[in-house]
Amino acid sequence: MIIEMVKNAVHMFFFLATELIVLFIGLSYLVGILQEYIPPEKIQRILASKKGKGFIIAAFLGAITPFCSCSTIPFLKGLLRARAGFGPMMVFLFSSPLLNPIIIVLFFVTLGGKVALFYFIMALGVSVIAGYTLEKLGFDKHIKPEAYEVQKSSCASSCSAKKEPVNKWQRIWNTTWDDFKSVFPYLLVGVTLGSVIYGFVPTDFVARYAGKDNLFAIPIAAVIGIPLYIRAEAVIPLSAALVSKGMGLGAVMALIIGSAGASLTEVILLKSIFKNKMIAAFLFVVLTMAVASGYLYNFIF
Repeated sequence: MIIEMVKNAVHMFFFLATELIVLFIGLSYLVGILQEYIPPEKIQRILASKKGKGFIIAAFLGAITPFCSCSTIPFLKGLLRARAGFGPMMVFLFSSPLLNPIIIVLFFVTLGGKVALFYFIMALGVSVIAGYTLEKLGFDKHIKPEAYEVQKSSCASSCSAKKEPVNKWQRIWNTTWDDFKSVFPYLLVGVTLGSVIYGFVPTDFVARYAGKDNLFAIPIAAVIGIPLYIRAEAVIPLSAALVSKGMGLGAVMALIIGSAGASLTEVILLKSIFKNKMIAAFLFVVLTMAVASGYLYNFIF
């Protein structure tokens, strides 16, 4: 019995690790090519030219932004200085981590096309609605005045220091490899935990406490996702194992949105831009999105 469990866990580990590593590197390189032709400066100009009306555009542009969270804060400040509009800026903030192409494809591969499509529609729709609503409610007054000041970020300075006189294809590959190295430990943790759960955790245990019939599983998963601070690249393979053991897809949806949409580190960084009421609104939107997506998925499917 134990030998069979070990075999199942090892098989799942190598299958997930190989599949996700190839996907991540390939997709990261494709996104890098896209970013080469649509750099952050161009995104700022596009959003600024919309004069606060580019909500849908902001959501889609958020999907092609850098994965590094340290890039988000100076980029948001750039949007503020470019007068892109508070609403589109908030749409960008919500959608950027959630509509990451890597996450969408991982969803598709590990949990299926139906789940991936539902996730995409919910993340896009709620991001746009939240950005529009916060703008109409006048939450722009909760931006700190110093956020509009031009400052040189440590991330930008370190990135510029690494620039080498190489062709753009090599430069894109270097960035892709750096991204992969930064994500690999999280990916490895997610694959390892998922494999252990797949091989050793009893199905009835997961189904009892996190199954579709447990109404409290969804809000608990959403709340756990934020302080858990596991990147979505790790949460998705972990969630795939939990689903195979009986965890409800609604709870999985809430867990992934909570962990990808916000984290303690991101909240701390956002305090350099937002006042406390805006921080609270940001967390409320992410948690609402996570919980609503979980319950709505269970209701529809």
